Amino acid sequence: MPPISALPQFIDPAAGSVLTQSLVLGLIQIVISVGVNALIALAAGSIALFLGARPTWLLVQRWLMGTVLAGLAMKMAFEARRA
Repeated sequence: MPPISALPQFIDPAAGSVLTQSLVLGLIQIVISVGVNALIALAAGSIALFLGARPTWLLVQRWLMGTVLAGLAMKMAFEARRA
């Protein structure tokens, strides 16, 4: 049987069922992805609670985002003029 180039290089047809190896690797990928995404969500929630409880941080965030958005608007306006 000719080698199948669509398989990842670490799936070895001689080591057993290709389907089983693929399913195990897919399951490992899903478990790792869910774990990492859960940690990111928990960290983001903790940071949001931390910053939300401090009015100074909220004020800094508003000013910072306002400045960034105003800067982007100016950049877009000047680029539109050049075109």
